[in-house]
Amino acid sequence: MESHSSTRAILYAFLANLGIALAKTAAALYTRSGSMLAEAIHSYADCGNQVLLFIGLRQSERPPDVEHPMGYGKISYFWSFIVAVLLFSMGGLFSIYEGLHKLRDPQPLSQPWVGLVVLGISIGLEISSLVGALREINKLRARRSLREWVEMTRNAELVVVLGEDLAAIFGLVLAFVFLGLASVTGNTAFDAAGSICIGTVLIVVSVFVATRIKSLIVGRSAEPEVRARIDAILAADEHITRVFNTLTLQFGPKVMLAAKIAMRPGISIDHAIDHINALERRLRQAIPQLGWCFIEPDNED
Repeated sequence: MESHSSTRAILYAFLANLGIALAKTAAALYTRSGSMLAEAIHSYADCGNQVLLFIGLRQSERPPDVEHPMGYGKISYFWSFIVAVLLFSMGGLFSIYEGLHKLRDPQPLSQPWVGLVVLGISIGLEISSLVGALREINKLRARRSLREWVEMTRNAELVVVLGEDLAAIFGLVLAFVFLGLASVTGNTAFDAAGSICIGTVLIVVSVFVATRIKSLIVGRSAEPEVRARIDAILAADEHITRVFNTLTLQFGPKVMLAAKIAMRPGISIDHAIDHINALERRLRQAIPQLGWCFIEPDNED
């Protein structure tokens, strides 16, 4: 479910950004606008980012092997972090550099209305990409607010796509405003300032995304709702007298569970084994993303 949602969101963003990047490039060459060139570079970077996210998503689905017994789920976090770094460098730093270059060496704009038209169309396309991403997010976030979902989700790809879409729309609006000011006033410093502002926005978003991904790379537990379902199933089991502790760890789309429990006195080893196996089956049925389940019976923590 999450994998399909991520794939669709990445596809929406890639198609929108590719069309926008080509249109921005033509407009940047024609108008000589620094803001437009910064936006074109940003869109090409986003296209590359979506390709990297798709690669990470596909690689994360590889089955476990001897060298990677827990699978390759976390590889999607690596590629998502690389995307954040590229958004910072290729998008943010280049846009600021281009803006400073235009301030030092200003050049007159040629037919800025062309750029404004392209920016207006691009805003519409990016909004459609954002709507597509939000549609996929809404399938997963249930009753949580969008802010709560961003804080709690372990889906790195959708967080990156959402961040890119928001940064793109904000950057396009800034480019439209500053290019419009440069067109009306004839002062190209506005256009250069627009490029610097766009770069700043991209850096802020990339730092936010990188911070979210960092916690997943280090190792993060399953989402609170998943942990609550696990606790409820264990608490409702009549053969379990005490749950000493549970530990969950997110591996891409899959979750690992380890639990130490005390079982009712007098139960034989064979019955305990049969019951634990049945318990693991119930857990996997209730929580489809549960990839590994290790239940340890004990009499103390």
